[in-house]
Amino acid sequence: MDSLACKVLVVGGGPGGYVAAIRAGQLGLDTVIVEADRLGGTCLNRGCIPSKALIQGASSYEEMLSHTGKGHMGICLPSAPVLDLADMVSWKNTVVDKLNQGVAGLLKKAGVKVVNGWATFSDAKTCEVEGEQGSLSISAEYVILANGSSVSALPDIPLGGNVISSTEALNLDGLPDELAIIGAGYIGLELGIAYRKMGAKVTFIEGLERILPLFDKEMTRPIENWLKRHEVEVVCQARAEKVETVNDKPVLFYRDKQGQQRSIAADKVLVTVGRRPNTLGWGLENMCVDMEGSHVKVDKQCRTSMKNVWAIGDLVGEPMLAHKATAQGEMVAEVIAGERREFDARAIPSVCFTEPEIVGVGLSPAEATQQGIETVVGKFPFAAIGKALAMNAGTDGGFVRVTARADNHLVIGMHAVGAHVAELSNQFALALELGTCLEDISGTIHVHPTLGEATMEAALAGLGKAIHA
Repeated sequence: MDSLACKVLVVGGGPGGYVAAIRAGQLGLDTVIVEADRLGGTCLNRGCIPSKALIQGASSYEEMLSHTGKGHMGICLPSAPVLDLADMVSWKNTVVDKLNQGVAGLLKKAGVKVVNGWATFSDAKTCEVEGEQGSLSISAEYVILANGSSVSALPDIPLGGNVISSTEALNLDGLPDELAIIGAGYIGLELGIAYRKMGAKVTFIEGLERILPLFDKEMTRPIENWLKRHEVEVVCQARAEKVETVNDKPVLFYRDKQGQQRSIAADKVLVTVGRRPNTLGWGLENMCVDMEGSHVKVDKQCRTSMKNVWAIGDLVGEPMLAHKATAQGEMVAEVIAGERREFDARAIPSVCFTEPEIVGVGLSPAEATQQGIETVVGKFPFAAIGKALAMNAGTDGGFVRVTARADNHLVIGMHAVGAHVAELSNQFALALELGTCLEDISGTIHVHPTLGEATMEAALAGLGKAIHA
């Protein structure tokens, strides 16, 4: 068996791992990264990027439909557009391939050695990699675990055939006439809304009492209204039990909140009940690291209980977000290089690319109250923002909400729902990261016409002096 020694070994080529490797390489550390699949991890290959590409394709198709017949906005198409899902998936794959190649190029530029294969640890600093080129033993002084996560399955509803996960949902070659989705969290809603835009009949079965429990009811109401307008049925407080094949089609059986058994016949059953950290099958049990429930326990620098072993991203638990993993990966590389850093999770935005989009960072008013914080809340609707109306996007019930402490007006939470509000998330995070007050936001000149003006107006509303309210 060939052997290789390095200063830093990164396991996992997702947004946490590859960023850690690039930063370590930039800092002059001899770095090796091991990836069993494609560089970019779940986010680039099976999650964030391909889902957004599919959402974009679905939205473009829906918009073209609105111009058919009598037309809209002075634009009229004489006939309806034709959807070719296989071709859309092919286009989506070109986006993924381009970014995958880009990651490989960045690693090469940083002097990082890429090893393709499955890494199995025999101890905390040594692993054996099985790949197409045979076996390779790698030893390192420092190890960064960035193994990511996998889709969670239901014990009584195994994946396979017409029962699919988000991975298969992103690669269908034909549009299902009917799609049943188990789980109305962000993954299920993003994909379900995209398929509804393309013309599929969509039904959600959700175990909790409402959709997107991460966000409060005020925030999710515009999404619920969109689902109702588009005849998407959402059955909450329901428990999926089994899937049986009837007349060559899957039938999902579930219990409603009254305990009655119901069923839905569909062409595909999509299971989106969350993700779980990848802790099995690669020798974690040989590394002597402490666990915290289902994930690896780490401190504020992402150190595990084993000296010189770090863990980042989905492997360390919620929130399972690519941008969290990226921030942790960069930080860990700098800590290994001797810099003083630690991870502060207070300003991690959460975004759901639904219709309309929804974003939040920090505390909601209810969460602040639960912590005993007296607040002032400013809210401003996109219906009063000129750019939103000019984009045909101001009538979906969207708004920006700013939550601040009542005593000193320190901003502790920023949330928005509406078309394209994901693009406001970085402004929100920066505001919390810098410790801004309502006066700081309201006193900053915001460009007109932009959607961001709603942030300024919400801050003004919190001070009791909104201009356009």
